[in-house]
Amino acid sequence: MRRKIVAGNWKMNNDLAQTELLITNLIKQLPSTDAGVMIAPTFPNLYKAFEALRENKIEVIAQNMHFAESGAYTGEVSAAMLKSVGIKTVILGHSERRAYFGEDDAILAKKVDAALKNDMTAMFCFGEELDDRKAGNHFSVVENQLKNALFHLNAEAWKNIILAYEPVWAIGTGETATPEQAQEMHEFVRKTIVEKYGQNVADNVSILYGGSVKPDNAKEIFSKPDVDGGLIGGASLKAEDFVEIIKAI
Repeated sequence: MRRKIVAGNWKMNNDLAQTELLITNLIKQLPSTDAGVMIAPTFPNLYKAFEALRENKIEVIAQNMHFAESGAYTGEVSAAMLKSVGIKTVILGHSERRAYFGEDDAILAKKVDAALKNDMTAMFCFGEELDDRKAGNHFSVVENQLKNALFHLNAEAWKNIILAYEPVWAIGTGETATPEQAQEMHEFVRKTIVEKYGQNVADNVSILYGGSVKPDNAKEIFSKPDVDGGLIGGASLKAEDFVEIIKAI
């Protein structure tokens, strides 16, 4: 049975003091839930966050990593480095990494491979631009992103894959895909996986929705049968808002 998950991507926000305060507030307010709860602080604060949550059900995850094990990659971080500070899950392919840092499907395939080689879970992000949706190409764009970066994997590897659909036009814009649009794409993704790997793999992979999820729309989005939770951006920076979204799952 696939997991329900609510993950908070803090992006380039919160210094150490702010990170510690937000974690303290989350610990105090965290509701009882069977869902997986994750937060992704910035690299400098990962270990402090891990230490603070070592005995808590909130999992600390990373926002990105490099595909190489080591080498002359100034400013980058490897899978082994993340594991050494307690991190077991990494977000890969976020639309901002694609747009601002030129990450393409080939690079992301190598990052996924590196994560899996190091026994990590890869939270793989994908989604279409506004022009793609307006042109009616959103399904083909998503299908290509999945096939190019993930479909070289064997079925067993999918036990360590979490998918996160993020329509780029709904990230940080205040725009949100309707619950029906989210369900439509999640259902399409699951059917695409069925065609390649069969029903069992498709039924067991969690597919999260990311794109301006807020306390007032989370419950309706999460109620859709193929939406298994959310990758939350701005709303995860306020403990009260993030907690309300967790309650909605």
